[in-house]
Amino acid sequence: MNTLSPAPHMPRAANSLLSLLAAAGLAALAGGCASEPESHVVSSPPPGAPVMAQGQAPAVYSSVPGQPNTIVVTQAPPAPQTEMVTARPSSDHVWVGGYWTWRNNRYEWIPGHWVIPPRSGATWVPPRWEAEGGAYRFYEGRWE
Repeated sequence: MNTLSPAPHMPRAANSLLSLLAAAGLAALAGGCASEPESHVVSSPPPGAPVMAQGQAPAVYSSVPGQPNTIVVTQAPPAPQTEMVTARPSSDHVWVGGYWTWRNNRYEWIPGHWVIPPRSGATWVPPRWEAEGGAYRFYEGRWE
């Protein structure tokens, strides 16, 4: 049965309206698929490469016997991230805040967390970056 043919029991004006609506619906259905806008997921680009003087390496690692490796970077560290401190697991735990470290030739955020100190009365000295001669030296955190 052709859906656009007039129905014998309907008035001529109603048949015309029905035919017009059916044709418009088919046109919208057929054309609607082709006119949908494309969807794109956009994310921010990765951090840029370290800014450095010509011939200068982005990071220098040195080792001193009995000391952890020293990291010197020619790019300033980003600002510290804001962290949500979770509920303290026990009265023995101490919060160790997050910090920026240097890994794979870029800064990487190490999130804060709760830890139990290695001994009673130990105090956490957080890691830090200090500017030295146009570069930034990383000092590991430690218990005192």
